[in-house]
Amino acid sequence: MAAWSLWDLGSNAFNTVILSFVFSVYVTGTVAADPENGQQVYSNAQTVAGILVALLAPLMGAWADRVRNRRLLLTIATLGVVASMAAMWFVKPENSYLLLGVTLIALASVIAEIAGVFYNGMLLQISSPTTVGRISGTAWALGYVGGVVALVIALFGFILDGGMLGVPTEDAQNARAVALLCAGWFLVFSIPVMVWGPREVPDTARVREPFRPLQAYRDIIARVVRMWRTERHLLHFLLSSAVYRDGLGAVFAFAGVIAATSYGMDTVDVAVFGIAANVIAAIGTWVFGKVDDRVGPRPVIVGALTAMIVFGLIIVAFDSTAVFWVFGMGIAALVGAVQSASRTLLTRMMPADEANETFGLYATAGRAVSFISPALIAIFTAVAGARMGMLGIVLTLALGLLAFWPLRVPGLTSRAR
Repeated sequence: MAAWSLWDLGSNAFNTVILSFVFSVYVTGTVAADPENGQQVYSNAQTVAGILVALLAPLMGAWADRVRNRRLLLTIATLGVVASMAAMWFVKPENSYLLLGVTLIALASVIAEIAGVFYNGMLLQISSPTTVGRISGTAWALGYVGGVVALVIALFGFILDGGMLGVPTEDAQNARAVALLCAGWFLVFSIPVMVWGPREVPDTARVREPFRPLQAYRDIIARVVRMWRTERHLLHFLLSSAVYRDGLGAVFAFAGVIAATSYGMDTVDVAVFGIAANVIAAIGTWVFGKVDDRVGPRPVIVGALTAMIVFGLIIVAFDSTAVFWVFGMGIAALVGAVQSASRTLLTRMMPADEANETFGLYATAGRAVSFISPALIAIFTAVAGARMGMLGIVLTLALGLLAFWPLRVPGLTSRAR
């Protein structure tokens, strides 16, 4: 369990530092000669990355179920992310390096998502029905801890006021060194699972047959059809959770933007808000992981989504920085709880021998509807102003909750339901 959980702690350095707060900002704002063009190129690259994840995640999952060596595949994918981040050191603050920068971030995004498929599939091997919530919640909480610690080191050690570690600012070496920090961070905390992670017994009879991608896609389509006929509850969950998970992703993706545009927070204020939100998220996810094992994942998902919707409406109703801080922290405390409980519910529902393929479909479903929240945020912002963009997140969560509400899972204990 410890080795598996530490991977989450290491991997979140990419999500928090590279993707959200530091390196993506450096690429679009410093490397790009025109920040608007930089944002456009970056968005296009991330769009391509999303399409690739949607196409590759179930395929890689099916391959992993066939090869039956998740640890090896996770190791290869992890090293791919580490190498991609390390290569970001070569992205100099010149517009000619813009394409290299956005490509490396997009490449790391794709490989990280695929690594997550292999990683999530291991949860079945290291948990039991009575411990899966605690283990999943603990790992997810450690992910927030890892992200916030890496962010603090990056900001105060390398970025703010030239950085306390004395890395030269000439040629943006301090910003580029942040990528090396994240690469090393992820590598160090991934070593335990790469060395001591759970192993599967390869099914040599299946491996002897060559893996054919086109046939694999046909098998995946057949699996979805079979879910519609005999596992409709699983298909229901994949689709409904994709909607509210899009809203969950938007919470951290747009929180900094809303804080800056609607409440006048500067870069340092936003960074402090982000650090506080991650700390609160870690605590909330850890606590609700234990609740998950006691009452089951479904009550956690329903209760947390309901509370987040209420908190979001309060933020919209009161134009106050203090209200935004208080109820924003309340939302942050519940984001990871829903994500972790969703992972445990899927683990309880899916066939054990199709774990990787199912988590691949889970990733694909999320990517397929990833336009909902950004589109709603854009609409409310255009109609009623930046602060009302929060309604886009609230509405996405509400739609996801309404879709999820009728779900009942046959064959599970009442507690798990």
